Amino acid sequence: MFKKKNTLFHEGHHHSHVSKEKPLFFALVLTGLFFCIELFAGILSGSLALISDAAHMLTDVIGIAIAYISIKIAKKPADLKRTFGYYRFEILASSFNSFLLIFVGIYILYESFNRFFNQDNFAIKTGIMFWVAIAGLLINIICMKILSDGKEHSLNLKGAYLEVFSDMLSSVGVIIAAIIIHFTNIKWVDSIIAILIALWIFPRTWSLLTDSFNILLEGVPKGTDIEAIKQEIKKIPGITDVHDLHIWAITSGKINFTCHIVNNQISNSEELLFEIKKILAEKHKITHVTIQFERVNCDQEEKH
Repeated sequence: MFKKKNTLFHEGHHHSHVSKEKPLFFALVLTGLFFCIELFAGILSGSLALISDAAHMLTDVIGIAIAYISIKIAKKPADLKRTFGYYRFEILASSFNSFLLIFVGIYILYESFNRFFNQDNFAIKTGIMFWVAIAGLLINIICMKILSDGKEHSLNLKGAYLEVFSDMLSSVGVIIAAIIIHFTNIKWVDSIIAILIALWIFPRTWSLLTDSFNILLEGVPKGTDIEAIKQEIKKIPGITDVHDLHIWAITSGKINFTCHIVNNQISNSEELLFEIKKILAEKHKITHVTIQFERVNCDQEEKH
């Protein structure tokens, strides 16, 4: 029974994890090298702005390194103890990156207010500050380009992309501040720009964190209308009820579907299975499907 196969549906059981190791590795090397350069330049110039930006760059290095390692771990095959494999590790990594970004945002706010009220204590050599920030901007643009292709399909890559993007804004802020400070000696501009950067980081980081938590809590994936799917299945001739329906994601783009189907003729369950899988695959991009057929409602849903 259930011998009919279709590549459109069958691929869900052999879901290939699209590896983004190479772009992450290149981004990791670039950010790691520039972090060392920027930290050295900050110490050499006495610029706290550059040192702070280097600290921000360090979060990029850590975030990208975590993303890279998590993808390596996620590629490990499933075993008897972890039948879904290690895909969930990517979501744990994106959650950690979210907390890291929040910490960086809080640090930027703290440091900005500290500088704002103690401007005379910060001596900045704007020449070194400007040119190193320009180099940092170029590095961030390159890394963003490297990471941009996969960010819409992986929360892990999205977290790394957001870290690099926030650092790019930080570099732009340092460049603007360097120019203004050089010509006007108004140091508080640096603090204002840094505060704006922090305020930009928080809502985007919160979105990433809530998406990660939704997957960890096995919530319905964003953009999936569970009630609409249920009604679509009920419209198939022969199906009298749909219950105990669950839709959740193991990681970004890997959605699982299970439900109980009541039909009055068990003998045609193979044809019904084919129709249900066709709807889920073509309309909702869900290919990992498990269905139990019944003659009458087992009432299992009410027992949960």
